[in-house]
Amino acid sequence: MSGSSLELAALTKAYGSTVAVDAIDLKVPANTYCCLLGPSGCGKTSTLRLVAGHETATAGDIIIGPTNVTELPPAQRGTAMMFQSYALFPHLTSADNVAFSLKVRGVPKAERRASAMDMLGLVHMEPYAERLPAQLSGGQQQRVALARALITRPQILLLDEPLSALDPFLRIKVRAELKRLQKELGISFLHVTHSQDEAMALADLVVLMNGGRIEQAGTPREVFNAPRTAFVAQFMGGHNVIATGSGPIAVRADRVKLRRAGEPGRLSGTVRGIEYQGTHLQVTLASPDQSDLTALMNEAEFDAVPLKPGETLAVDWSEQDIHRLNA
Repeated sequence: MSGSSLELAALTKAYGSTVAVDAIDLKVPANTYCCLLGPSGCGKTSTLRLVAGHETATAGDIIIGPTNVTELPPAQRGTAMMFQSYALFPHLTSADNVAFSLKVRGVPKAERRASAMDMLGLVHMEPYAERLPAQLSGGQQQRVALARALITRPQILLLDEPLSALDPFLRIKVRAELKRLQKELGISFLHVTHSQDEAMALADLVVLMNGGRIEQAGTPREVFNAPRTAFVAQFMGGHNVIATGSGPIAVRADRVKLRRAGEPGRLSGTVRGIEYQGTHLQVTLASPDQSDLTALMNEAEFDAVPLKPGETLAVDWSEQDIHRLNA
């Protein structure tokens, strides 16, 4: 397969007076794993459906490779969609589900069967070729749906929250398979998710959306370590947004230092909750002048000086750990 770049230029989608996608500009280079990330209603799924051709753009352009596809039907765009629900035909075997689009196009039976088996092999599902969807686990159904999307040899694969129905252990396993496939196939994946962990694990390019607009786009490290706005810092997690006279700042929770009351600190806070999370403990504090603050402590730190809810502490951080945000 060969991939193409994707460009969105002032792309807009309005439903009456409601603007779901608000004049966004985005360039996704060829062979890029791009995650559209954000809360429900931010416009990420509408953007995906616009690229697929399942929604009609109100304004703007969608360019795949050298071709403006804004007015083209889905089948002529060089994209393929993998739906959240998988949408497998219950009466067809895995092989026949994968081959279905080739059957519609009139491809001879032997040829489409061979192509279907190749795709099932790619996702390690050849042994299950003759099983019906009801005889497959959720993860296996997901792989069949992925093979069905790939059999059309798309330039860009579109994925609508493909891991949301899987249990946490399988989700981690399958996302590693998605990343492997994307690199092996050499095409771009455009993947919608509301999970920060998923986006950071998979993406070359994270596009964080809010209110129909792109709040920030960049590599996972850029977006996490250098959030531009309070929304980005809070949505990506791991940051405290702190109001100062010169504007808001972000300080990572793992860089916050907790000290006993009376010791030096920039703020004071009262312990509201302590959560054990395996590799660390998360301490939430209420501060009189700020929203809740969060600090992470490793087990050795916590065990050396155990904390209790209701205890007042000094809260501090180093100057180099401050990240200035846009107002």
